[in-house]
Amino acid sequence: MEQFYTIQGEGANAGRAAYFIRLGGCDVGCHWCDVKESWDAAAHPQQTIEQLVAQATAHPGRNVVVTGGEPLMHDLGPLTRALKAAGCQTWLETSGAHPLSGEWDWICLSPKKFKAPLPAVLAQAHELKVVVFHKSDFAWAEEHAALVPATCRLFLQPEWSKAAVVTPPLIEYVKQHPRWQVSLQTHKYLDIP
Repeated sequence: MEQFYTIQGEGANAGRAAYFIRLGGCDVGCHWCDVKESWDAAAHPQQTIEQLVAQATAHPGRNVVVTGGEPLMHDLGPLTRALKAAGCQTWLETSGAHPLSGEWDWICLSPKKFKAPLPAVLAQAHELKVVVFHKSDFAWAEEHAALVPATCRLFLQPEWSKAAVVTPPLIEYVKQHPRWQVSLQTHKYLDIP
């Protein structure tokens, strides 16, 4: 759908330079999604893996985030192998609703209630990022935290349009449950992509 060089705004790698490759196609359908234009894969021109790698490596940073849409709707093995051969770190942002493919240095799993993550993806997650839209999301987050490896970093992130309402209870939750961390969408505060 799009690609751009920016600063990672969320989660464990927030603040680091990263090249984003946003793939088209999503069947999860979050009503609060901020890139709904990514849902229809056919609406976006295809590019070759060689083109994607050349564009990613035209910048000094070597962290490449593959996101969507839902990137695991695609076989990501050829893309990640080519990125790694070019000296890149590969980071995935996924709902985990499709089988894991590709070779990843970092997997950020952001499960959605609309389509459950697969156990195999939960088992490989380096980071669990739960978007908090309602106070019931805390219990839902804990259910998923019980399914990821003990080494997985846990993040709660206020949903942007509800941030004024959900951030205060989110802060209190993290204070009472300190294994969690707050993740903010810092790219939105910085007004960058």
